[in-house]
Amino acid sequence: MPIWQIFTIFAQISPKNMKTPLLGMTLAELKEVVRSLGMPAFTGGQIAKWIYGSRVRDIAEMTNISKANREKLAEQYCVGVMENIDAQYSVDGTIKYLFPVASGKFVETVFIPDKDRATLCVSCQVGCKMNCLFCQTGKQGFEGSLTAADILNQIYSLPEADRLTNIVFMGQGEPMDNLDNVLRATEVLTADWGYAWSPKRITVSSVGVRNKLKRFLDESDCHVAISLHSPIPEQRASLMPAQKGMAIEEVVELLRQYDFSHQRRLSFEYIVFDGLNDSMTHARAIVNLLKGLDCRINLIRFHQIPDVPLKTSDEKKMEVLRDYLTQHGIFTTIRASRGQDIYAACGLLSTKKKENS
Repeated sequence: MPIWQIFTIFAQISPKNMKTPLLGMTLAELKEVVRSLGMPAFTGGQIAKWIYGSRVRDIAEMTNISKANREKLAEQYCVGVMENIDAQYSVDGTIKYLFPVASGKFVETVFIPDKDRATLCVSCQVGCKMNCLFCQTGKQGFEGSLTAADILNQIYSLPEADRLTNIVFMGQGEPMDNLDNVLRATEVLTADWGYAWSPKRITVSSVGVRNKLKRFLDESDCHVAISLHSPIPEQRASLMPAQKGMAIEEVVELLRQYDFSHQRRLSFEYIVFDGLNDSMTHARAIVNLLKGLDCRINLIRFHQIPDVPLKTSDEKKMEVLRDYLTQHGIFTTIRASRGQDIYAACGLLSTKKKENS
């Protein structure tokens, strides 16, 4: 996108021109908006249908609302849509988009088509506080949490939005560190007045954040994915500083209090590093840690990032690890690598954008 278009986008959302986005509001909030403007309460429901049902770009398109009321609404509010400013296309069909957010920063969103499935990996923060050794996003530092509108815009403005079957909160940022807005976004996605998706189409990941993870488990029916990466506490702490805030043993103990045998699925994400966490010692420790827990494990190849000496484990070692875990009662898969030719690891595209700004 030409630089003048980028400036135009941010001129529209700069503080002096700021209008409140309707995108991300609940039905109750939309009704309160119209009430405050002297409109009938049912107008809030009409707005919800236009935004979440029809995905309009402008308030002027809400044609069953009177022109006078549309003009009154547009004086203070906007839909809140911002198109992507860059896209990288992989030979395997994966597309990585760069979206602007209201703060003037950028986040990455990855569209992953696979036969009859189409998954979108969304971000919830600019940068991340967790600073995991293997994650480029953590190297950016933390630059702010996204609003619910910022999160939903990644879906709303996606060119392939009509093809989506699943959404995963596995992009930039720690969802539990922006829990209010993540819960608001998933409410919009699953509510009858919103997108009306089943919670089974949404997976939210976490490294494990004390109190926040429990609140998410209590308030949401979406699937849960926990970043494991090592079953050995000291080693996990060297990879993931969040281990010191909420140890993996504490995370697992909390998860044992919930039922994952029916509607909600529990999975553990495990990036396999060559010579680091791919031994039989690790395999046995995983089995011991997760014994009796209804869950699955996704083994993931490491995508190289700058200045980090870690390397991905070879295919044979990953297969041995997968087979051992499966034989010991933990359903385990090796996740297919996607988009390796387009800044595959989270944070690489936005880091490049930041460096060139």
